[in-house]
Amino acid sequence: MTATAASPAALPTPAARVGTSVGAEKKSWGYTVLGIARLMVGFTFLWAFLDKTFGLNFSTPAEGSWLNGGSPTAGFLGGSIAGGNPFSGAWEFFLSINPLTDVLFMLGLLGVGVAFMLGIGTRLAAVSAAAMYTLMYLAAFPIASNPLYDTHLLMAVAVIAMAGLAAGDHVGLGKQWHRLVRGNRFLL
Repeated sequence: MTATAASPAALPTPAARVGTSVGAEKKSWGYTVLGIARLMVGFTFLWAFLDKTFGLNFSTPAEGSWLNGGSPTAGFLGGSIAGGNPFSGAWEFFLSINPLTDVLFMLGLLGVGVAFMLGIGTRLAAVSAAAMYTLMYLAAFPIASNPLYDTHLLMAVAVIAMAGLAAGDHVGLGKQWHRLVRGNRFLL
């Protein structure tokens, strides 16, 4: 072997020959899917807000809409109490301040829905969504199909992951929002 021959250690590995373009392509594809998942979660919250406000006859009949005097929280929480939920004392408290509970719940649905649909304020929206999902999980406890877990907990973890991965930057206005609210990290 001569001094000019390349040693095996100096040869590029297959991964190095591929370069960063393949890794970046995979990353880009995954983040696009993450952005689409964020849009789907946002639409879920926004749709719940619209259906409960106007009674679009999906989950909420027109006569039970918020605009017609219905309570968006009383049925779910009342059913939880009647079903022997171990946290019924908390739900009774929330129902005792019900006009406030309804307003906070509906603002949460609207705020999370709009923020996730636009991809702005995803950190704050994710914390709010995770809190709402966790409270819905606790209100539905015990779960009939699984004694410890249901999709509300999965979604609570998923929305926090979306915030940690800056899901608003992908298929959304997150990058523009970051420039606008620079220095106000709680608004990201």
